[in-house]
Amino acid sequence: MSDQPVNLTTSSHPYDALTPDLILDALEAAGFVINGRLFALNSYENRVYQVGVEDQPPVIAKFYRPGRWSEAAIQEEHQFTLELQEAGIPVVAPLILANGKSLGEHGGFRFAVFQQRGGQAPDTSVTDTLYRLGQWLGQMHNIGELRPFEHRPAFDLITGIEQHNRFLVEDGWVPDDLRPAWDSLIPDLLAACRARVDDAGPVNTLRIHGDCHAGNILCRDEQMLFVDLDDCRTGPAIQDMWLLLNGEAAERGAQLGELLEGYEMFRDFNRRERHLIEPLRCYRQLSHCAWLARRWDDPAFPRFFPWFGQPRFWSDQILSLREQLAALQEPAISLPGQF
Repeated sequence: MSDQPVNLTTSSHPYDALTPDLILDALEAAGFVINGRLFALNSYENRVYQVGVEDQPPVIAKFYRPGRWSEAAIQEEHQFTLELQEAGIPVVAPLILANGKSLGEHGGFRFAVFQQRGGQAPDTSVTDTLYRLGQWLGQMHNIGELRPFEHRPAFDLITGIEQHNRFLVEDGWVPDDLRPAWDSLIPDLLAACRARVDDAGPVNTLRIHGDCHAGNILCRDEQMLFVDLDDCRTGPAIQDMWLLLNGEAAERGAQLGELLEGYEMFRDFNRRERHLIEPLRCYRQLSHCAWLARRWDDPAFPRFFPWFGQPRFWSDQILSLREQLAALQEPAISLPGQF
């Protein structure tokens, strides 16, 4: 196996240079005695592999997408995760490598290594599960407010929606025949989002998980583990809650109430942040579309998302955004006992 760095500029896409030999070389250089077993896991933004280790359980190696995050931004992600782990919050934190750091670099790729942990997504229809999730989120946010991120982004709802829309339109992703419907809808969405942000008023922001949905939480033997803080950033506390809510408005209100029962054992919650849920949902939908478009030169994306860019996809997006506009024009979800 060669220890020479790979020239990423010679590949049609940077990940073309991430060969099995390079991956195994990186793990050996990081101090692991590997057995040659390598298994690719489902991951699109980064590349993630299960790597066999001699006489030990396999480890998980994550190779960061070149050009997405700066080294300082990745180190802040790791530092936050390690702070959470030190405080007793159940997270899967990166291991310290042979270089004495949690972040390695090999052949032009930055990477981190994690213990392999198993489990399944939590059943958020169970009230006790929501209560316990709320407890952990409250403790996570207590750590999150201790210091700010300096190199990672902050949620900027309105500007973010505007930027994602501008990219999709100016780069020609929205089909011409659907542009009139799209272009007439976006200003109404922005106006409704601004109104909701105004309803929320000033809210505190802090370091948060950023992508706290059930798929990023593992449950096993009554234990919970938060994983994948790759999208951690500065934002409002509600961003780490709303993705755990499902069903109709009344159901989501009851679920949020259960989360807050646990959360407020450890810290206060500004209930006006409820007004941000639907703007955050709108932001996420447009962000997802823009993410797929920006990654379309990665061969993995056309393979795994073949429906993206088809006329049916965009007509479905318009229908979904119209439904989202209607949701934005409804009152914010109510908590139990609140009218």
